[in-house]
Parts: sequence; C-alpha cells; structure tokens
Amino acid sequence: MDTSVCANSRWSTAALGAHAGLSPLELSALVEHLQLCRASAGRLFALRCMFETLEGFVAARFVTTLVTLALLIGVSAQLR
Repeated sequence: MDTSVCANSRWSTAALGAHAGLSPLELSALVEHLQLCRASAGRLFALRCMFETLEGFVAARFVTTLVTLALLIGVSAQLR
C-alpha cells in the first residue's frame, strides 16, 4: 500500500493567524441557544442532571459503594 504524505502541507484555520476567540455577538447567541435548550429539556431536567451526577459519582467509586452498601445491610440486619 502506497501512502504519500505531503511534507509542505500546513494546518489552516478560519482565524487566519489571529486569536480564535468568540465575538460578543457570537457569545450572546451561544448563551441564548443554551438557554433555549435548557428550557426545552422539560420539567424534570434538573432531576435528570442530579441523577447523572450521582451515577458518575457512584460509577467512579464502584468498589467503595459496594462495600458501603454491604456494611449498611450488615448493620441493619444486626439491629433487627
């Protein structure tokens, strides 16, 4: 298989060498878009976000969560 790489190719962006930042108009349009997306997410959007955060917390600490649950079940069984 013959693959040739052009040695004098350059990376080019739309910034044309200038700082690639957001203009105030672009930033306000982005903020407006994000507000519309958040509003259209429904009534349970905050609850869904909370559960996603909780899932990420538990998934990162899976073994610790299992040990904690086992201890809680063991302690509750001993108290009966």
